[in-house]
Amino acid sequence: MLEQLETVYQESLDSLRQAQTGAALEAWYKSVLGKKGTVQLMTRQVGQIAPADRPAFGSRVNEVKQALQAVYEEQLAQIKGAELEARIAAEAIDVTLPGRKPWRGRLHPATETLRQIYRIWGDMGFQIYRSRDVETDEYNFELLNIPQHHPARDMWDTFHTTTPGVILRTHTSPGQIHAMKEYYPNPIRVILPGMCYRYEQITARSEIQFHQVEGLAVGRNISFADLKGTLIEFTRRMFGADRQVRFRANYFPFTEPSAEMDVECILCGGGGCQVCKYSGWLEILGCGMV
Repeated sequence: MLEQLETVYQESLDSLRQAQTGAALEAWYKSVLGKKGTVQLMTRQVGQIAPADRPAFGSRVNEVKQALQAVYEEQLAQIKGAELEARIAAEAIDVTLPGRKPWRGRLHPATETLRQIYRIWGDMGFQIYRSRDVETDEYNFELLNIPQHHPARDMWDTFHTTTPGVILRTHTSPGQIHAMKEYYPNPIRVILPGMCYRYEQITARSEIQFHQVEGLAVGRNISFADLKGTLIEFTRRMFGADRQVRFRANYFPFTEPSAEMDVECILCGGGGCQVCKYSGWLEILGCGMV
């Protein structure tokens, strides 16, 4: 049995030295030193040896295991080192190559749209007026001709705070009152951009927080014709000179007369699509005489 063990040792040592890759070395380990390997099988044959020879055989089996394990670990370290050097050489960075240009960020579409709106109204003589997001019930409703228990309040699902009479503004219209109080008695040409808040279902068409841009012009002899002409000019600059527009009569508590303005669908050109609900028109704003 000792002669057979020595034969297994020499054959295993020779095959180990021939394993020059990580995969080959792993396969060798399983076939020789693994649970079902040849050396382990030799250990199980101790019971077939005479009792007097068992200590010497067992001792030699352990020596063979340790010797093969030492050579295996040395071979494994060499192979890993060679593979690492090859990978480093393959992935080496050529410092003489020109660098890659970094990706440039861009503005959010909402920001780009708002800036375009600001430019158009600025060219038309309007200045930006910023108002507050947290408003009082008085400014958000009562001073806009919407007293307590007025049915028109149902048009806005309002966020109320823990402070009585303090709410998140449901529209930018309260800013009109602040602007008129601040600039009175001078003529006024302002737009009031900002966020509005309503307790609505979150869908592709509605959100609890959304942008709104409102305009206000106060002066002598201003008529609904001035309002229409100003809005038509804005839509031409915003959506294109050939885009069709229309006005529809509507109701708002704080304007009289009131109207809504539609623009020809910018996606289907008025032919009808899912965005315009196959009407060919997109509602873009409400308007009226304050």
